Amino acid sequence: MAAIDGFTAAGKTSFGHELAEKISGEGRQVLRATLDDFKKPWKDRHLYDRESGEGYYRNAYDYDVLKRLLLEPCRAQEATSAVLCSIDPLTQRDLSADTVPLAPDAVLIVDGVFAFRPEIDEYWDFRIWLEIDAELSVQRGALRDQDWAGSEAESIHRNRYLAAERIYLEEVDPVGRADVVIDNATFAGPRIVRSS
Repeated sequence: MAAIDGFTAAGKTSFGHELAEKISGEGRQVLRATLDDFKKPWKDRHLYDRESGEGYYRNAYDYDVLKRLLLEPCRAQEATSAVLCSIDPLTQRDLSADTVPLAPDAVLIVDGVFAFRPEIDEYWDFRIWLEIDAELSVQRGALRDQDWAGSEAESIHRNRYLAAERIYLEEVDPVGRADVVIDNATFAGPRIVRSS
């Protein structure tokens, strides 16, 4: 089980797809998931703060559901299926009953911010950190999210996502936990800067 972490818009999802393609080319089943598909539902947002950086870091993700539906089945030898998405982040449809078959030697690749948090860090056999600087994260993310966030996109990325990621860096030291750190400032030219 591998996790790909890094700032918002570091290229985690694309990197995960490319890695999955390489591994599946070797004949192994690969399951792909993203942490964004295991967020708490928006209908419950009145119960907790998800708007501030602090609130986003503390409250956005449902780690208990992630563990129960995906991580624990993928760790259990006897499991024959897993769930790759709890709640669709765009439509808010509950997809937790939709399972996929799970081969005994399947490789799970999960991407997402905060992937090395203590709640789920023990599940990973391999941790990849995609390194980009904070300002590039804000610029890429704001450009990517203009369709839904409009003129607020840069503010959301700077004041919510980046603020949350700074808390994560301080509390967890995800870069220090990574098995490999890859400079992904240029999508076409990722470069390994540290491996253990």
